[in-house]
Amino acid sequence: MFGPSGAGAAGLGCCNRTVSATMPVNRHAKRRNVAIVAVPPARMLDVVGPAEVFTDANKLHGVEPVYEVEIIAASDDRTVPSQIGVPIVAHRTYREWDGPVDTLLVAGGEWPPDKRHAPDFLSWLREQSRKVRRLGSVCTGALVLADADLLDGRPATTHWNWCNELVQKHPLVKVDPDPIYVRDQNVYTSAGVTAGIDLALALVEEDLGTSLALQVARMMVVFLRRPGGQSQFSATLAAQSCESQPLRDLLVWMADNLTRNLSVAFLAERAAMSPRNFARVFKQEVGETPAQHIGNLRLEAARRQLETSSLSLEQIAEASGFSSAEILRRTFVRRLGITPGQYRVSFGQSKTTRFLA
Repeated sequence: MFGPSGAGAAGLGCCNRTVSATMPVNRHAKRRNVAIVAVPPARMLDVVGPAEVFTDANKLHGVEPVYEVEIIAASDDRTVPSQIGVPIVAHRTYREWDGPVDTLLVAGGEWPPDKRHAPDFLSWLREQSRKVRRLGSVCTGALVLADADLLDGRPATTHWNWCNELVQKHPLVKVDPDPIYVRDQNVYTSAGVTAGIDLALALVEEDLGTSLALQVARMMVVFLRRPGGQSQFSATLAAQSCESQPLRDLLVWMADNLTRNLSVAFLAERAAMSPRNFARVFKQEVGETPAQHIGNLRLEAARRQLETSSLSLEQIAEASGFSSAEILRRTFVRRLGITPGQYRVSFGQSKTTRFLA
């Protein structure tokens, strides 16, 4: 029986980061060289997204630019082809780079699994990694860092679609498929595409404080700290990828009826299937048992309420299908590592309004 209960499962995990306290902007911050490496064929947003963040930080800093941003081609040609057909004209190639680097980010692209990057370029990355203050990647740029043996033994992430490839090709890398970005000492890896903006905002926050990073986020109309992780297959989206029409309809109904007593027998009857066959088909189509899916739905519903409402924990538990506020609290701690109160402080509506208003 899966009525209101404490069954919980990880939905969208929080990004791995330390949230700094609000600090005044350092108006006399020293100039920092940021090199963003475009690996052909580059994904345009992986390159220009972080560049826009650092550029807006320069504008909002007020006194003088803090960041000197350069695009570096990972080839012998400054003109780097992109996935959308519009080339990126880099400032220089990696062979031409001779200046100091504060922050080096390797942007991603979509390459075949057997892609081999030039040995000279990988050697250059290894050499630069010993000189830079911060080294990072955007999206599949993590695969490039891994090819240069710079992620061995480290926790790292990449676009969810390439996590398995990263695991298979580089078993020494501790791959976490969910976070928006991961920091391990001075090495940063971020998830898919737009996560490069999240990472760049975090780097600006480290350098110049929360206040200025919030101004940049507001200018770009994005979250400073995006709620949730990169999981693209949340429980509420499962219906969209389910091939069985009766089951797809049922998944939609389940999301709207979380306070019902959702037993396997009851759900199987709605799907016009025997309980045994229903449980088998459900696991095959959705990738998790009915109990796990219901737990995911209820946890996600509670998270949305914490993010967008001022309801009490007791009211949220009741509306999400949990039998009590205490069971909801235990589920949060077990699955997300924080209490509902801590989650609301980080991602609640009042905090978001204060950041973006």
